[in-house]
Amino acid sequence: MTDYDVIVAGGGLTGTIVAQSIAHYSNQNLKILLIDRNAEIYPGRKSMSGWTCGDACSKEAVDFMTERIKVQWTRPEIEHDVKGVMAFSPDKETAIPFDGEGYMLNRQKLPEIQNERTKKMGVEFDFEINLTGLIYNEQQVVGVQGINNKTKQPYKKTAKIVVDATGVTSMLRNTLKNSTKVERRIDRRDLESTGRYIMYFEPGTRDLTEFDPDYCIIHLDQDIAPGGYGWVFPKGERKVNIGLGIEKTLLEKRNNRLGKKDNVQSLMEEYLHRNKAIKNAKLSQDIEDINNNSGIFQVSVRRQNDCLVSGGYMLVGDSAWMPKPIDAGGIGPALIAGAIIGSNIVQAIEQNDVSEKKLWQFNRDFIKEYGYKTAGLELFRRLIQTLTNEQISYGMKHFLGNLDVESISKGEHPDFSGLGKIGMIIRGILNKTVAEGLKYTSGQNRWLVEHYNNYPKDPSGFEEWKKSLHKTLDESYAKIDTFGK
Repeated sequence: MTDYDVIVAGGGLTGTIVAQSIAHYSNQNLKILLIDRNAEIYPGRKSMSGWTCGDACSKEAVDFMTERIKVQWTRPEIEHDVKGVMAFSPDKETAIPFDGEGYMLNRQKLPEIQNERTKKMGVEFDFEINLTGLIYNEQQVVGVQGINNKTKQPYKKTAKIVVDATGVTSMLRNTLKNSTKVERRIDRRDLESTGRYIMYFEPGTRDLTEFDPDYCIIHLDQDIAPGGYGWVFPKGERKVNIGLGIEKTLLEKRNNRLGKKDNVQSLMEEYLHRNKAIKNAKLSQDIEDINNNSGIFQVSVRRQNDCLVSGGYMLVGDSAWMPKPIDAGGIGPALIAGAIIGSNIVQAIEQNDVSEKKLWQFNRDFIKEYGYKTAGLELFRRLIQTLTNEQISYGMKHFLGNLDVESISKGEHPDFSGLGKIGMIIRGILNKTVAEGLKYTSGQNRWLVEHYNNYPKDPSGFEEWKKSLHKTLDESYAKIDTFGK
């Protein structure tokens, strides 16, 4: 007999969506515990500096969640509506729209409201619990253990299933003992350091490439955000979430190239001060921003974990490295995965089978809805990271047709596979490197999408599937690195 049917470890946005999903699919008939390391007044806080995030989410992902688990977001958790995202080339001459309509969220109000909703659905909460590991019974996870930070006493709770939503550095995943399929550690190149401010400002020079109240703006620039991008996301006519993400090894190369010693903090300052549309910016002192107006955090930019389940254990959200590889957007995939997972969990518990084999379908369900495209986007990101500002500007100007833009707008890899020698000559032999790189990643993406759509139906086919995946990825990484030489 366990203490609970399901324990959701991690009380952030993903964790509350998961708990609501389980409650929805079970008609609130399961006993669910949600565990948060934070005090109840700061639910789901990522770190001492707050809920560091770009705060943006597509309407499509929110609608998916609402349709699946009947949870609706309104004001004040939605702070501002946007018509889409515009990505600008380094020279700002080309802009690509993607992601469509969306929302800017209030990341401090949202978890407060989420927690109230979740409690009304019958979910129990334990706050100020520092989880250190899982409890096992042979090959099954049967609970969690850690320390109660209020009492300083050991903490143990048991459940039929533990869902890990504890974040990118998850101790539960890092120390997992009952699976060789779930990857435990992330490669340094697949992490980006992100930092951002939430600010009020006075309008400066009107420039819709620098600030637009209707669009989230992304700036690709290897000097200001090496290996990542800068963002200017509107929270109102005079309020902004402004920040950037960088890849550390590429920052080191950029610093050597320019003879500088910048870090994320100094780059954020430079990025803010060079924006002519934003004048006299001050950190927001609004009550819902005061503990969240400045922060630096790490986010994954790779495909999701190759396997999301083991016996009695499931991974979701940042713990599973689900943020989109091309732009590090984590809220959308978390909503999709969280809305899906409840159905898998309820079926397993109703059939009294929480084995790896029974939980396996979650892998396939997530891949079908979202995960099929992430490996190809990972390659696309790595290609972009090898290019200079001049090459990125040239590529965006000369190689992106309407169909390619349409693919990017859906969050998918653009298709340059038909780009032959004539196309290269017509569009500019000067950047043969860019043309070849785009053509190569497109071809690899087609193979990867098909490979993910053939994800094994049960654990027995996994090793062969994974071996083939990693062979292709390793070859692709090596080839992509040659484009930057």
